Amino acid sequence: MTSSKITSSLQQTQNNLGDGYLKFQLNQQTAAVLSMKHTQEAILVPVESVTSMPNMADCILGLMNWRSRIIWVIDLPRMLNLESLDNRQRQYNVIVIKVESLLLGLVVQEIKGTTKFTPDDIHSPIGQVASSLVPYLCGCVVQQKEILLVLDAPPIVQSSILHSD
Repeated sequence: MTSSKITSSLQQTQNNLGDGYLKFQLNQQTAAVLSMKHTQEAILVPVESVTSMPNMADCILGLMNWRSRIIWVIDLPRMLNLESLDNRQRQYNVIVIKVESLLLGLVVQEIKGTTKFTPDDIHSPIGQVASSLVPYLCGCVVQQKEILLVLDAPPIVQSSILHSD
């Protein structure tokens, strides 16, 4: 085996050490991650750029323009029945996700960056978190003395909370 083949084999192994996730704080107590395959962008937007809509669920903050498209903006902690965000914010930390052709803006407390872990690192959330969270999770990861919720984008986008009449 030539040294270039060994090098490329080593690089492939390193690239396969885990899947990429965006890490963020849902609220003061809860850290979470979302797969990079559903993440389009993480942005900071002024509160004024989100237009509230009447007669919507409490977790729906309104609509905003993102790259010449109008998308719904959701208070993710509130949707998940967790402690909600501070309403006196001047800016929202928004994670734009895409599931098939559906785009959604998820407001979280703080965006921390990216991380990687393997599917073997993800454990069942049952018994670890409130049962109301389980439908929205792929699982949990224990990392450096904290439990990260591994959110599953399709159930969030398809949630009955967002699609109720």
